Amino acid sequence: MGTTRPYLRPPFEDCLAAWNVLLAERGFPTDPVWILEENLCFETDRQAPAHVRLGFQTRFTPQPADAAKVTYHHFAEMDQRLVFYRLGGSRGRSICLLLCDAWFEPKGEPDGYVRRDDWLVSFYPGANEEVEEIADAERWQRRVVRGRPLSAVDFCMTLAALRELKAHGRVLAPDERFGLKILRSMHPRQGERTRKPSPEPGQNSAQ
Repeated sequence: MGTTRPYLRPPFEDCLAAWNVLLAERGFPTDPVWILEENLCFETDRQAPAHVRLGFQTRFTPQPADAAKVTYHHFAEMDQRLVFYRLGGSRGRSICLLLCDAWFEPKGEPDGYVRRDDWLVSFYPGANEEVEEIADAERWQRRVVRGRPLSAVDFCMTLAALRELKAHGRVLAPDERFGLKILRSMHPRQGERTRKPSPEPGQNSAQ
């Protein structure tokens, strides 16, 4: 569901500048690390709220350097609230995501969101807490993928969608994605080549 409020999306650089000003005002680092859904790492933790602890990783699913800008341009075309979201801090940098969904429309200051309704954008600087970076491959493999509670970060961009944006200029529909899989399966596997038949015994292979 879209909004009926008039708004005008600014360039990405203007939103980023406003975001950095807000982070500086809150005493947070203004050198963000932008992550996607595949960079999030949910782990079971009985001591954490909802028994799930959230960390991140950048080692196992690296992303393009322009991921944040491409994501912003895609979300900016949607008639839904776009959110600059700070997950926490790590090694002197802010771990950030771009989110977009009507789910954020009622969120305001009591929820920690700073609204810019003229842009249909909100900023969530979060709390002054550290988020763990996961570097252990076994922990990454054991992460919680399904069955966890819905949270704000579930509305972030996926790496697969970002790749489609860069390759096709838009996110593909499910039937288009299925069709591409069929086409790829019809191509010879990498390394396979059409070979000439071996010459008969006594035949000159140069002929």
